[in-house]
Amino acid sequence: MDYRQRIIEEAASMFRTYGIRAVTMDMLASQMGISKRTIYEVFRDKDELLQGVLKWMTIRQREVLTKILDESENVIEAIFKMVDLMWDHFQSMNPAFQMDMKRFHQDIVKKLWEMNEQPYYSNNYEVIKRGIDEGIFRKDIDIEIINRFMLEAVKISIDQQLFPSDNYMRKDVIRNIYLNYLRGISTQKGLNLINSHEKK
Repeated sequence: MDYRQRIIEEAASMFRTYGIRAVTMDMLASQMGISKRTIYEVFRDKDELLQGVLKWMTIRQREVLTKILDESENVIEAIFKMVDLMWDHFQSMNPAFQMDMKRFHQDIVKKLWEMNEQPYYSNNYEVIKRGIDEGIFRKDIDIEIINRFMLEAVKISIDQQLFPSDNYMRKDVIRNIYLNYLRGISTQKGLNLINSHEKK
C-alpha cells in the first residue's frame, strides 16, 4: 500500500472518530509514525486530504452497495440492508464529523452532491431502475426526478439541525422519510415486500 492510500485510510478513521476540525496534520503524522512533511508531499492541505478521504469512502461504499444489490433477492431486500448499513455507519461516526462538514466544508459537500459522489447515495439511480424492472416500483415514475428527490430526502434525514441526534434516532428518521417515500412509488408487489420486511 502506498503512502497516499495509508494516509487516506488513517485520516478517514480519525475524522470519523474525532471529527474533522479536531484532527490536525501533526496528530495524523504521529498516529501513522511518519513526518508531517510526508503528508504534505502527498496532499497540499487538509481540504485536499478530506476530498481524498470522501472519494475513497464513496468508492468503497459503492462496492459494498453493489455487492448488496447483487446478493439480494429483490430491490426492497437490498434497500433494507442499505438502511441498516447507513444506520451502523452513522452510529459509529462522531456527530462532529457531519457538523464539521456542514459548517466548514460546504464547498466540498456541494461539489460531491453535484457530481453525485456523496458516500452512500451514488447507487440510487440503479436501485430505482432495478425496482421498476422487478415490478416493485411503478413504471410511470420519472427515474431522474425520483432519484433527485430521494437524494434530497436522504440529505434531510441526516440534517442535524432538523433532526438533532439528542432528540431523534437516526434510524427512525431514515426509515420514516426514506421508506415511506418508497411506498408512494411502489406497486402492490412493492408494498407487500416493504410490509413484510418491516415486520421482521
